[in-house]
Amino acid sequence: MDKSIVELVDGLPTDNITVKVLKAVDYLMPGQWENIVGFDNTIVAVTGKTKPKKIAKIRDRAIALYNDPKNGYQTAVKLYQTIDKADTAMAAAALANKVGEKIGFLSFLSKITPKADQTQSVDLILKLAVEVIAYCKLNGIPQPNPREFASALTNNYQDAALMRMNALVCLDALVPLGPDFLGKVHSIIDNSDASVVASNPVFLAVNNAIPGSSNSDKFGFITQGFNSVQGWMNGLVAKTGVTPQKISSRLGQFIQFTDDNLDFVAAFLDQTTNYYEHTGIQTVARKLIVDAATKSD
Repeated sequence: MDKSIVELVDGLPTDNITVKVLKAVDYLMPGQWENIVGFDNTIVAVTGKTKPKKIAKIRDRAIALYNDPKNGYQTAVKLYQTIDKADTAMAAAALANKVGEKIGFLSFLSKITPKADQTQSVDLILKLAVEVIAYCKLNGIPQPNPREFASALTNNYQDAALMRMNALVCLDALVPLGPDFLGKVHSIIDNSDASVVASNPVFLAVNNAIPGSSNSDKFGFITQGFNSVQGWMNGLVAKTGVTPQKISSRLGQFIQFTDDNLDFVAAFLDQTTNYYEHTGIQTVARKLIVDAATKSD
């Protein structure tokens, strides 16, 4: 049986490798994200209410809203969870490929696994597509709309939602693909068709949620999603001056590696972190509590 939203937020870790990695990259938005754990703690942080009766009233209302399938909260949580679980399979393929390239007697691995740049690029654009869909589900927008999402990302994203998008640029774009990640992703999606995503394990996991009646339609939506936010991604890099080396030095405070192993680091992070699920649950809880507090006043 699926966990309730209260169980999910109560069960978030206060400190593990995911939290450490998020804290390593939160210098891009200092003071804007706090790893709030516990549903009642989140109610206090979001609403400022501290009286037990008021907290209980908001909690009960939030549970009812979350459990109503007409609302998009549960769907958004499932999307965030699914994309992170599928990521592990993708990471294994990328890691096997890099081992194949660097260790001679395992070179056959590079022939049977996707090129890491292609796999990482597809993973990145799929995570963006999921973010578009989850945002629209949470905000009652009937059809996923990349432009509407891009506007919200630029003007309204904050807290865990903004943390997730900053982490996406750092961990799924800059570290595995390098400073020219936008160019690499473009070269792959501009010179490919739907088959480049159709066999990807991440796509197979979230395929049913992506709009479109064919893989070609779905590829079109995924491409639109990427195109709609590349300006924001470029702006983040320009504004903060973040580079793969800066991220690696921050991560290097708790992971031992060298700069020339960033491709291994990216695959390692994919396999050991679930930052999309972690911040996704926090994002859904925040939106749910705001809605519940409004309706219970």
